[in-house]
Amino acid sequence: MSQVAVAAPEGQPELKVGAVDWKPCEEVPTVDCGFLELPVDYARPNGEKFQLAVSRRKATDPAQRIGAMVINPGGPGGSGVDFGMYAENYFSKEISDKFDIIGFDPRGVARSQPIKCSAEVLQRQPSEYPKSEAEFDQLVAFNKELRADCREQSGPIFDHASTREVASDIDSIRRALGEKKINYYGISYGTIMGQHYAEQYGKNIRAMIIDSNMDHSLGTWKFLETEARGADDMFDEWVKWSDRTPSSPFYGKDLRAIWKDLLAKADRGELKDETGRVITAENLGGNVVGMGYGPAFKPFADWVASLVQGAPVGAKAFAAGETFENPFAGVFCNDYNLRVGSYSEYRALNAMENRVAPNTRGSSIGHGAMMGCVGFPKATNPQHPLKIKNAPKILLTNAKHDPATVYEWAVNAHRQSRDTTVFVTYEGWGHGVYDRSECTLKINNEYLVSLKLPRNGTSCAAVEPPADASVMSAKPKVPAGPFSLAG
Repeated sequence: MSQVAVAAPEGQPELKVGAVDWKPCEEVPTVDCGFLELPVDYARPNGEKFQLAVSRRKATDPAQRIGAMVINPGGPGGSGVDFGMYAENYFSKEISDKFDIIGFDPRGVARSQPIKCSAEVLQRQPSEYPKSEAEFDQLVAFNKELRADCREQSGPIFDHASTREVASDIDSIRRALGEKKINYYGISYGTIMGQHYAEQYGKNIRAMIIDSNMDHSLGTWKFLETEARGADDMFDEWVKWSDRTPSSPFYGKDLRAIWKDLLAKADRGELKDETGRVITAENLGGNVVGMGYGPAFKPFADWVASLVQGAPVGAKAFAAGETFENPFAGVFCNDYNLRVGSYSEYRALNAMENRVAPNTRGSSIGHGAMMGCVGFPKATNPQHPLKIKNAPKILLTNAKHDPATVYEWAVNAHRQSRDTTVFVTYEGWGHGVYDRSECTLKINNEYLVSLKLPRNGTSCAAVEPPADASVMSAKPKVPAGPFSLAG
């Protein structure tokens, strides 16, 4: 196997990586799959190695090939190999024709030495909404036990799964492919990977799209507050949709009053699913956030109508097994230093998120992210302002009403990188912008193919979602990889 030198991050020794031994993917034989052997710790290039899983869907019109485009669907925990195998269902034919589409499972995810934890430990998780100091202490103790278990099940990769290290893996992929420059498309948590890559390896980029952006500069309070505002905004947008849509079961009714009654019932413990499990007000708010990904306005309205009528509604089953993949603990908690140090601090934060988002009780994503890292040591790749110096112009896109990577995050990420990012807003709803409309598709594809960018601050008009839209209907065959934390 031939070796190529990989430029290591500043202050670290240069690394030699081998070429990928491509073979037809088992699931999709027309796509190539393989592994790249890389160091667990780039500071110790001759130390322990792991196998990074990659996929390659070759440009279908080789005569028109522009280059390789590395893609990632986010998560943390989404499989880029899967995303790559089914990329023709996501990207336009023009893009599939002209680019080798390269997917990869980030370190600690799926086929790339996944971070695993004992299902038996995971199933004992206490509430992330502690009602007393004792319950808060119980959550801290559980998180410490879970972290120790995940580290034991997963090995050294657990401590080296931050997105800063993933950026170095992406550059290792570039060198293994023999490409001088690469193109990159990352959505949701994949935008942090893109941002880090642009900071560390900007000169190696031909084109980069970061779609539905994380903001890796926010502290605990701001992270929670912005997420809560985004969740309540999605509730407001759902109400507006119902008011203008005759097919809504709440058309012509006071949906805000109906929802307020439902929250009150939930607070009294009177709402239950078909298994008899209590549906909390926080559960209701979490379903608003989940609905907003699509957005699945109509299916959610129908579900709420069943609740209002007292009909039994479905519950989610927990996947059992000896071990359970849980990249969140090793990835997010190393990328974000959101640490709540005491019950009194938690109460202040929880009061704020309820005040900001009374209809959704904060954001299930923001809250879960914060509480999932309580009791953990400090992050190895903590937040910092985005500083991109040597990169070409990058296309940064976001929907105005996104319940996961909220619009405020994109605005702030662009403010931090205004010299190197061109910001395009989709004025509508949902998570993921690429193919929301003819306008968004044209802008994305023109940039990838010809590097033509629109004027900074360009907007694409909202497109009314189809009545039968599901949570991910706009993204067929893409793994559940959006910034969701709950998987």
